[in-house]
Parts: sequence; structure tokens; C-alpha cells
Amino acid sequence: MKDYITLEVADTIPRLLLERIRRTPDAVAYRQCDEKTGVWFQRTWREVYKIIACWQSALENEGLKPGDRVAIMVRNSMEWVFFDMATLATGLVVVPIYLKESHSNIVHIMKDSGARLLIIEDIDSWDGLAPIHGDLENLVRVLIVKPFAGARKAGLVRYIDDWICHENLEVLVHDVSLHNLATIVYTSGTTGLPKGVALTHYNIMYDAWGGLQHFDVFPEDLFLSFLPLTHMLERTAGYYLPIMAGSTVCYARNVKTIAEDMASQQPTLVISVPLVFQRIHEKIQAQVRQASPVRRAIFNFALHVGWARFQYMQKRGGWNPCQLLWPVLSAMVGKKVIAKMGGRLRTVVSGGAALAPDIWKMFISLGLPIIQGYGLSETSPILSVNRTDNNLMGSVGPLLPDVQAKIDATGEILVKGPMVMKGYWNNEEATRTVFDKDGWFHTGDIGEIRDGHLFITDRLKQIIVMSNGEKVPPEGVEQAIRALPIFNNVMVVGEKRPYLILVAEANAALLEEFARGIGVEPDGGNYLRDEKLQTALIEMINGRLKAFSAYAKIRKVLLTTDVWSPDNGMTTNTMKMRRKPIVERYAAEIETLYPHD
Repeated sequence: MKDYITLEVADTIPRLLLERIRRTPDAVAYRQCDEKTGVWFQRTWREVYKIIACWQSALENEGLKPGDRVAIMVRNSMEWVFFDMATLATGLVVVPIYLKESHSNIVHIMKDSGARLLIIEDIDSWDGLAPIHGDLENLVRVLIVKPFAGARKAGLVRYIDDWICHENLEVLVHDVSLHNLATIVYTSGTTGLPKGVALTHYNIMYDAWGGLQHFDVFPEDLFLSFLPLTHMLERTAGYYLPIMAGSTVCYARNVKTIAEDMASQQPTLVISVPLVFQRIHEKIQAQVRQASPVRRAIFNFALHVGWARFQYMQKRGGWNPCQLLWPVLSAMVGKKVIAKMGGRLRTVVSGGAALAPDIWKMFISLGLPIIQGYGLSETSPILSVNRTDNNLMGSVGPLLPDVQAKIDATGEILVKGPMVMKGYWNNEEATRTVFDKDGWFHTGDIGEIRDGHLFITDRLKQIIVMSNGEKVPPEGVEQAIRALPIFNNVMVVGEKRPYLILVAEANAALLEEFARGIGVEPDGGNYLRDEKLQTALIEMINGRLKAFSAYAKIRKVLLTTDVWSPDNGMTTNTMKMRRKPIVERYAAEIETLYPHD
């Protein structure tokens, strides 16, 4: 039975917490692993309340005023929740910072927001910021989550347990209204300095409520949290929404242990990005390739029957007698895959980027319901999401309640709704560029609305205009190619050029296997330019692009085994490609692939 807290009952985030504690004080709220013992432990809502009260009392002793900003640079954990809720109840504004954010961006975020307090994971992380300590002049307190040698009970830097008030206190919600600012989230951005997205309590609360109108969540559900809480998708859908529904959240130990944590903790709901499914898909496909012909045939037949069954259940296909075999095929194939993810997954929400149709279809056919959604940090973030009973391939779903959307003459998606931000913090010019005179927010994405579903086709500013005048939206081309397991990531290049080339971050192991399969022996980096390998890859790539125009085919490939990541600036913290840095990094090699007079 559902136990949703409505917006009429709780109109701000701290009041949402208090209402949840009132309703189900002894239910399990959070679960995480003790790093020292390796033992998983959990806390009830009643226990969470007592801890947050202590954190809030300590915050009040800092002399901060409602509206002041405080920053958090901590991994997903109960401590993130304690700090966030204590802060919001005190009327302060939370500024999340990615753990691996660059020094220059940290300085910009701290100065632009005027954050006066910083909570950070450990003393090593704080010491790692030593080159910029002098630039963080607004700080009155730095709080360290993990114990450390030399901790003092005075001074700028404090160990969190020495700082909180260990008393029997109450959580007091100060003058916090639904339209007060709750957070400033700095977008990682693909160009320029991050912009601060200013979101109110109402923006976020309404968005979480809207999400619950599209997929069911129950008190007995268990979320596994691994996307950074600095990401609004995880924060809204994987943190505030479970409070609204009364579910439990379990924090994964780290990114590398997600598979193990899924198996041991057995979540029923997961919020994820496509990259996670891409990696799982690659492993499954590798196992299938190595399997016997009989097992491959069974796997492919299971996918065929599973897809037919899905289409029938979605009322988009007829019934076929082969569907009677599904219980057997599911036991042989589908349930084995789902068992490796804990065996209890009921719904998986994928957002943040487009999930390749082939990957989505494989999981759907195996019986794992993945529903894609769409949104931006500026929209808290969810604008649309599929429903499990109306889950359309390639779509990011129907719009949430009270979201208005239209497609302008350029194909750009424009929206209005209660979850749309107030604007960019300290940046009126940037705010004016995304809101038109009629109040429509310009998403920067190109899309279509068909049969009540939204489809994203590209980014407005990423359309490639070739030297022959042809226009190529690269996202669709890249998405089709990215479904090939041999590539971790790809980017199409061709602005003002006669043809398109592909810059590709290859999966080194799969690339070597492919090369040997066509008689090319890997010999360090030299084989990446082998003509036979290039020809075979281009043929395989363009085989994925049969539905595209001839001018959208790939003529040449620039292969690299470099890893594109936030650490080297090739991607944002949410794993979106940063096109300009990638082009700059490989500029000389790209030039060699085009003719010169």
C-alpha cells in the first residue's frame, strides 16, 4: 500500500522529513556499510531525527543567518542527509560540489555562492585543496566527516563528531517557506564556468511528487544510491522522493562495488545513467559471444519472446503462442541476469543522457523494466518520464503533471512548470538567455512530441553544418554507434568539413579481440591506424547508420584508448562529452584525416 506525503501536507523539504518521521518513526530510513568493519547497518526515521537535531543545533551555534549558503563535498551517505536536512531546516541554502571537481571550479563555486561553511569527506581531501585554501576567504568553518589525527576542538577545521551537539534535541524548522531557495546546483557544463541553478523547496518538492505520478513506489521498496547526490536526478528521485513515499535508501560503498552491492542488498528500485547499463550490456554480450551455438540460440530466442511479450503487455502487439514459453525462458536467461543485480529489481529509471535503443530493448526483453526520463538541473530535474505500463522505445515519456511544452521553429523544446528554476544565481545575463519574454524556458534540446510522448533528437548548439551545407544532428549518429560494445564513447566531427569522421574512445580489450579476429595483430598503439582495421570498423559503424542519410555516414575513424573522464576534462561530472576539449586534444590528428590542398 502506498503512503505518499502530499504537497498539501508538507510543502518544504524539512517539513517532508518531519511528516515522514511522524508517520513511520520505526521504519528503516537508511542503510550503509561501516568502512572499518565492513558490516552493513541501518537507522530508523526516529534515529535519523535525533541525529539531525544534533547537527542542526551545532549549525545554529555557527551564527549563520537564513539564506546563507553552505557547501557539501561528501560522498553519498547518511552524513549527506544529516547535513542537508539540518541545513534546510535552519533556513540555509545547500551548495553541493562534486568530489573530483577541479580546483578552479571549486574556487568559482565557493566565491560565486558565498558559501561560509564547507563539509568535506576527510582530512586528505581538505589538504588536497591546499593550493586554493587562500581563495576560500568566506569560510568560517570546515567540517571533516571522517576522524583524523590531530583533530582539535577549536579553529577553522573540525572533526564532525567533535562539532555536533550530543544532546536530546528537537528539529526546529525556522522561517522556511515553499518559495525559499533550497539549493544552488552548479551545472558541470560542457563549456565555460559552471552556472549556479537556483532551486526552491517548491521546485524540488513538486518535481518529486510529479515523479510519483508516473511510477509506483512503496514503503517496502529499497533504493540503491550510487549516482552522486550532487546530481539533481539522484537528489530528487533517489533521496527526497523516497522520503515522500516512505521507502528505504541504501548507499552503495563506491562506484566499483555497485555490482556487489546490488547482489548483496537486493534493491527494488535504482536510479541510474545509461553508462551503467552500457557496461552491463557489454559483459552480457561478451558472455554470449563466448557461449556455445545452442546457448546463443536460446539467449536470442528468449529476447525474441520477451520482446513479443512486452509489446503484448503494452497493448502494442498481439498475443503469440510462443509467449507460453516465457516462464521457462525467463528462468533460463532473464532471471539469471536480474539475479546478478539482486533479483528483486522492479523498476529502473534511466536519465541524464540517452540510452541506446538496442541496450534498452535487450533489458526490456529480459524482463527488466527500464523507464527513461528527461530533464535538466534547471528543472529540478525531471520534466518527463515513461510509465511502466506505457513505456515507449526511444521516448523519454509523457510530461509530468502541469508541465507545458512546445517545440519552436528551430525544433527546440520550450517548457514551463512548477519545477523550473528561479534563474541562475548571480547571473542575470545567463538567466535572460534561457527565458524568453513569455516565460518559456529554452532547454537547448531538440525534440518532438508524438502520441503524448517526448522524444529528444539532439542538442540545439551541437548541430554540425558541413562544408556542403548539409546539417547533421550528431547525437542520433553517436547514439547508434555507441551501442557497439567495442566503443566506450564516441564523438562525431565534421563542422565546415566535407565529410564526417568519428573520434572514438575504444574498449581496449574488445578492440584487440576484434583486430585479431580480422587478422590484425595488436602491437601497442600502431595498430590503431592499420588500414584493414580501419576499413572493418568503418563498415561495422556504417552498418549501424543504415537509417541515416548518406552524408551522415562515417568516412574515417580516429581511434584512441585514452579514457575520457572528468579527471582529464573530456567529460562532465555527469559523464556528458565535452566536445571542445576533445576536439582540442585531438586537433592535430583530426587534421590529418581531412584532405589539404
